[in-house]
Amino acid sequence: MKKFYVALLVLFIGLNFGYSQSLPYLKESTFKEGEKLSYKLKYGFLSAANGVLSVNKSKLQFSNKNVYHLSAFGQTSSGFSIFYTVKNKYDSYIDGNTYQPYLYTEDIHENSYTRKEYATFDQRNHTVKGAKGTFKSPSSQLFDLVSAYYFARNLDLSSLKSGDSFKIPYFLNDEVAELKVTYVGTEKIKTSLGTVECIKLNPEIKPGRIFKKDSKLYLWVTNDGNRIPVRAHVEILIGSVTMELTKAQGLKYDLNKKVSYSK
Repeated sequence: MKKFYVALLVLFIGLNFGYSQSLPYLKESTFKEGEKLSYKLKYGFLSAANGVLSVNKSKLQFSNKNVYHLSAFGQTSSGFSIFYTVKNKYDSYIDGNTYQPYLYTEDIHENSYTRKEYATFDQRNHTVKGAKGTFKSPSSQLFDLVSAYYFARNLDLSSLKSGDSFKIPYFLNDEVAELKVTYVGTEKIKTSLGTVECIKLNPEIKPGRIFKKDSKLYLWVTNDGNRIPVRAHVEILIGSVTMELTKAQGLKYDLNKKVSYSK
């Protein structure tokens, strides 16, 4: 079950230009301080969990004064807690210019399982030092799971065509991994915030204890100035899991407002 909830958190991020390359990113961020996104996760028709992503100015000081404090919090709903209880918090402190992290912490509570992480990043040497040692990135950039999500929102996707893919390296559970995602195209979908035009992505998943052999994960991100995920859906061994945006506060741009980097 622990891996199941890691998979749910991966729904928040999505994003192969190849190894040992720097991923191109937008010079001006798609988010600002005060942004707060609320989500619900459903297992079939059952409300399974709620999650919140927020952006604030860092109260911790680093070499660069332009630092964002990114926070992700998720917990199971009261009904689903009968089967399994989760209350997890993840925090990342990132450079406001490159979106790469200085510090990452997590506080995990999943039934009787608990875990704390305090990881520091050396972006010059592309390494991260965690509780179980120092780990090297396969490319010239390295993120934690939270900063990877915000960096992905700021990727320059202008040259992507349907079927193209890209990877982003991230640190999680004492290892560095890469998430590969394929660009599908654009699509309009109905959401709780109205009809929005989205960039449709297909993050790579591996079959096993959670996913079926032919399972596909799809992620819909607004094709506007904000690039916020509004929906994700994946078939699992029994049933399906869906993530939906329920509330968006403090957006940098009006929802659905096209900008120069919109597809």
